Amino acid sequence: MDGTPLAARTKVYLMLNKPRGVVTTASDEQGRETVYAYLDDALPWVAPVGRLDKASEGLLLLTNDSEWAAGLLAPETHLDKIYHVQISVVADARLIEFITRGVKTSDGSILRAKKARILRGGEKNTWLEIVLDEGKNRHIRRMLAPLGVNVLRLLRTAIGPLRLGDLSKGTARMLTDAEKRALDQAMPTPAVRKALLYKG
Repeated sequence: MDGTPLAARTKVYLMLNKPRGVVTTASDEQGRETVYAYLDDALPWVAPVGRLDKASEGLLLLTNDSEWAAGLLAPETHLDKIYHVQISVVADARLIEFITRGVKTSDGSILRAKKARILRGGEKNTWLEIVLDEGKNRHIRRMLAPLGVNVLRLLRTAIGPLRLGDLSKGTARMLTDAEKRALDQAMPTPAVRKALLYKG
């Protein structure tokens, strides 16, 4: 254009182990640290794929491929997301039954986990593994609150086939070709997503 060669921008796909206390925005009016503090300045602009709230930590994807991000976030994609959650009570089978069957929140919504199991417990609290296939705002905290259960820590460990693994807290890295391909294969094609949305 006007004598300048144009080229498609390089698409970037990153995973970040988001620390607790960091917000998932480009800037914050309250001056809180954002996830961008953990990215290399040499990278092109990328945006988070979904969010983790300030008190949550773990696997967060970032990309400049908006179409790909929209596919991951589409309700009809139903990618499983796995969370390890430390709660303020000693869990039992009844609690697991409640959260997988569905809990009515204060606003009348019904929130549930696709799967849940006890990972390990102590005398006063328990670590749960909770699997969601939808992404409602503060889903796990809002689901547990009516049961009188407080979330002490919440760590996302997987999105679909992608695992956080041993990535250090506060560290970002590019997805490998195999990881990107696995996520692509886990998503329905745009035509299938459109058909599912129409059917729903």
